[in-house]
Amino acid sequence: MNAPARPGIHPTALVDPAASIADDVEIGAYSIVGPDVEIGQGCRIGPHTVVTGHTRLGTNNTIAQFVSVGEAPQDKKYRGEPTRLEIGNNNTIREFCTLNRGTVQDAGVTRIGDDNWIMAYVHIAHDCQVGNRTIFANNAQLAGHVHIGDEAILGGFTLVHQFCRIGAHSITGLGTVVLQDVPPYVKASGNPVHPYGINAEGLRRRGFSAESLAALKRAYRTLYRSGLTLDEAKAELAAQAATSAEVRPLLDFLAVAGRGIVR
Repeated sequence: MNAPARPGIHPTALVDPAASIADDVEIGAYSIVGPDVEIGQGCRIGPHTVVTGHTRLGTNNTIAQFVSVGEAPQDKKYRGEPTRLEIGNNNTIREFCTLNRGTVQDAGVTRIGDDNWIMAYVHIAHDCQVGNRTIFANNAQLAGHVHIGDEAILGGFTLVHQFCRIGAHSITGLGTVVLQDVPPYVKASGNPVHPYGINAEGLRRRGFSAESLAALKRAYRTLYRSGLTLDEAKAELAAQAATSAEVRPLLDFLAVAGRGIVR
């Protein structure tokens, strides 16, 4: 059953009366909003878009036409459990993106943070955790359980294997295939992926000082160019982090057991 007509919601949109929709939300023609959906103030949903499942959108999100938000995970273990998709504030999600909710085998929720720029044809699978101020270029694809740090940039057609992590401020090149974790600050590209220094230009644009960049370049050389084993490199990075706070996120990332880092 469709909710009563109101300003901002196109008369052809099918909005379940049980959905929680803020007063100023705009919903385009032929879009569908399910009963367990919450949409916050200032959101705009384009035409021919489906928002379903236990999905919550914060404030001021813009979702383009032909987008699927909150559909069941593409996981054969899924049995209809009431898992969730949570999207923060001020995100832009462009045409033909697909964002799936979580599974009970993980945290039960897929999360997208704030101020993210998600371009056309991006797929964010079940249980992914995306931080803030990231950029996903066209056709970037995340498998399940992937974690993306704040201000990471995924180049067009980047493919990320399930359970991989991509650290804060890192960047991937066009057509990158990520099969292992990409540490914070690192430029990575290729199939299979290889590291190519730190994301110096991106860090400069975000206000990192010359001293901070020098510290991170030294840390990168320690990790990738010194000939040290990973454990030896982590010990040296711990010493560097004592005097350079910028190195601490890199060290913390390496402390978490994952799929191993790109080498």
